[in-house]
Amino acid sequence: MKKIPILSLMVALLAFTTSCREEFLQTEPTETVSNPSAQFKLNGLYLLMVNTETGGTTGHDDFGQKAYDIYKDLLSSDMVLAGVNYGWYSNIANYSDPVDFTRNTNYIPWRYYYRLIYAANDVIEGLGGNDAQLTSTKDKAAMGQAKAIRAHSYFNLVQMYTPKYDPSAKSIPIYKMPTPESGARAAQSEVYAFMIEDLTNAISLLDGFARPNKGTIDKNVAKGMLAYVYAAQGDYAKVVTVAGELVNGGLPITTAGAATGGFNSLSAPSWMWGFDVTLDNSLDLISWWGQTDVFTYSYAWAGDPKAIDENLFNAIRADDIRRNQFITVVEFDEVKSVVLDATGNPVLENGVPIKSITKYPKGYVIESAFFDPTDPNRNEYMKVSFADISYSAVPGGKFYDPKKIVGGQRVIETDYLYMRSDEFHMLYAEALAKTGQTALAKTAYKNFLSNRLTDTSYVDGLSDAALKADIYTNTRIEFWGEGKSYFAMKRNMASVTRGANHLFFVGQSFSYDDNRLYLKIPQAEVIANPNL
Repeated sequence: MKKIPILSLMVALLAFTTSCREEFLQTEPTETVSNPSAQFKLNGLYLLMVNTETGGTTGHDDFGQKAYDIYKDLLSSDMVLAGVNYGWYSNIANYSDPVDFTRNTNYIPWRYYYRLIYAANDVIEGLGGNDAQLTSTKDKAAMGQAKAIRAHSYFNLVQMYTPKYDPSAKSIPIYKMPTPESGARAAQSEVYAFMIEDLTNAISLLDGFARPNKGTIDKNVAKGMLAYVYAAQGDYAKVVTVAGELVNGGLPITTAGAATGGFNSLSAPSWMWGFDVTLDNSLDLISWWGQTDVFTYSYAWAGDPKAIDENLFNAIRADDIRRNQFITVVEFDEVKSVVLDATGNPVLENGVPIKSITKYPKGYVIESAFFDPTDPNRNEYMKVSFADISYSAVPGGKFYDPKKIVGGQRVIETDYLYMRSDEFHMLYAEALAKTGQTALAKTAYKNFLSNRLTDTSYVDGLSDAALKADIYTNTRIEFWGEGKSYFAMKRNMASVTRGANHLFFVGQSFSYDDNRLYLKIPQAEVIANPNL
């Protein structure tokens, strides 16, 4: 009998879990794998999270979970689209797409997350349904993963498609089983209650489960998801409990060295959940790395860079290692690019400066985030005019391919990050501060910041209000580019003022619940679903 490679089976499974129906939400599969196990189906879900075109389009912004992390970072204004040579994401950055339900920006994540929900429902139904009493350890683990994925999908939907947390407001349809029936919009309170139920069940079901790798959801990942749900509701007493269990359970903080280490490997001790990207995944330009990393053959390198908001960068303290996460790209008269370290000296490999394979006739210099190229202390070749600066404050010191060849990585081998333990060290400090436990909050906060700053003593003198504000600012700095700032902005009911390096709305301020800062239920769903 001919052997079928595992990868081929996974592709077939993806077709099984994501086939379309005439209505907008898909139900009936057109291909199947004979009697697939629950875990086999789940492996297909994990693949769906990184595959292209899973939002129903061929766009280069349609590549799974990390695509929508970019959406959220741009909506928060912490991420700057610093060039529009190719146009991807430009209508998010200029806020024109979120107010027009006919645009694909609204359609792609909606379709993607409901595909995940339908596929998770299929796994749950195959295991006996939502209320199944399972005895098999393997089945419990599969059920726990499926419920966590379902809750994670609903959380992203309810955050991205509503202006703010309002328990009585109508939000999105809930689907609890793989049904072809179109659902009505549920009140937010119903959606949040369902997420909490799913995640509470998942935590119980995953108790004792030893996952094969960090690409698989385990109990701690489900707890992390639950902490986010409680935080979005403003239930910080419960956040203290759940995040505190994670922190006090020994989850490691990303070290100062690792903070500028590339964020490119699932093996990093502080990574809780992600995806081990290999050549077999065939990811290239159409990927998260292809949109953000100047050391990848990417839009970020070729003309659509993603940068940190200048106001946010200026909020990074002088003794903070995270200032080195952001660099400037400068054209000059040399014929090759040269990579510099934070002190402005060339980075050497076998005694030779690392150079670029750039297609441009001029080269590039990689330097600190914002700098004065006319500084007389610069090396002679660094004395260039401001007109030669291509773009500033790109994350080439935070996210990068280990080879560090500008524009070099063609087929993606750097991994995807979904969740890391630092999120819950910071969320724990935030929740303690918001429940009036100021002394404990400062202790937890300083414990984290000691891995970023040389001096954390300033925290001791902060008022309650200043402490909360500082935690929020450092949350934005720490998780820049990871899709988390949008959640923080909403739960803190914050406003943002765009810095000088934005292309659109420079200096203008936006409230977290502005009509332009959340997506609208897409036209395709409105047409297909008479029950909305």
